[in-house]
Amino acid sequence: MNSIDDILKMAQNVQAELERAQSALDTIEVEGVSGGGLVTIRATAKGRIIGVAIDDSLMAVSEKQMLEDLIAAALNNAREKADAASTAQMDAMKGSIPLPPGFKLPF
Repeated sequence: MNSIDDILKMAQNVQAELERAQSALDTIEVEGVSGGGLVTIRATAKGRIIGVAIDDSLMAVSEKQMLEDLIAAALNNAREKADAASTAQMDAMKGSIPLPPGFKLPF
């Protein structure tokens, strides 16, 4: 059985690893697209939107509803990719931490 000091050190190490992983998420970029590339959203794996690109063909007033739909779809696509990148980063972080058998992290 580990001593309380060992358990506290392990908890501090887990906290430090989690903070590093969270910081890394803001450096991982994903790209959500819709309309066959007519709308592109760039975001971080943490969900921060970096940029939006809209094809000139969608700038007509008659295309307003389609443009709104494509922006929403591209945002959702970027969010899905950000979630996947975040999960991969967290899984990698969990694999590098020596946890006792049966111990589960809250993510």
